[in-house]
Amino acid sequence: MDYTRTIGTMQVSAIGLGGMPMSIEGRPDRERSIRTIHAALDEGVTFIDTADSYHLHADEAGHNEELIAEALRTWGGDTSSVLVATKGGHLRPGDGSWTQDGRPEYLKEAAAASLRRLGGDAIGLYQFHRPDPRVPFAESVGAVRDLLDDGVIRMAGISNANPQQIREAQEILGGRLVSVQNQFSPDFRSSEPELRVADELGIAFLPWSPLGGISSARALGSRFEPFQEVAAARGISPQVVALAWHLAQSPQVIPIPGSSRPETIRDSVTAAEVELTPDELTRLNAA
Repeated sequence: MDYTRTIGTMQVSAIGLGGMPMSIEGRPDRERSIRTIHAALDEGVTFIDTADSYHLHADEAGHNEELIAEALRTWGGDTSSVLVATKGGHLRPGDGSWTQDGRPEYLKEAAAASLRRLGGDAIGLYQFHRPDPRVPFAESVGAVRDLLDDGVIRMAGISNANPQQIREAQEILGGRLVSVQNQFSPDFRSSEPELRVADELGIAFLPWSPLGGISSARALGSRFEPFQEVAAARGISPQVVALAWHLAQSPQVIPIPGSSRPETIRDSVTAAEVELTPDELTRLNAA
């Protein structure tokens, strides 16, 4: 089994860590979050995804970025091979809503702020978080291109994009787009066209909320029975089956399951060791 995958110029763990649950509604205390990130690093996770908008209150933008930076500083091992990806262009005013700001001047300010919080001389991977209907997509991606040219970021990605936007971003970035991050899961497969474009372009596809349907009560329903059955037969969790299913979709796929407890990320990383059979994949794909 190949336990690593590629984002741009870097080899990263096949399973990443999504930081959002540690900073939004229902988040744990800071100490447990740090332990969760440390547990991921202990298990060989070398890809962590965050965003400046992963926070709860209006005055704490960058909450999750700061958590990750603290965890990397306080972990006992070598973090030089860890790729931290962050995003800009989404905002949380503090009332539970999500808004967009894709203005180039805002994105450049947001990236500078993210770099200050994360530390280092450049952001490993910076992603335009979500298209802003009030701003031409090309202008927003143009700002990301400028950040790349100026050395503020090392690699560029986009998120919540459609196939046309992926191709447009690749053109604007001069062939330097390395990833697209869209919602994709057993319960939400509408981003399959975007996954196929990522395959075609040879860029990483980063499914957010990759356990959709599996972690909810609906996972007990008939639609998800194949995931339950494969899990029971193998003696593993349905969540691990779901992540193994993601990895089997394409070598470009790197799932980023969100976690807020050490035990859940420890379970998730074992998916890289699971090679589903053709029969299992047929059953899961049809679910």
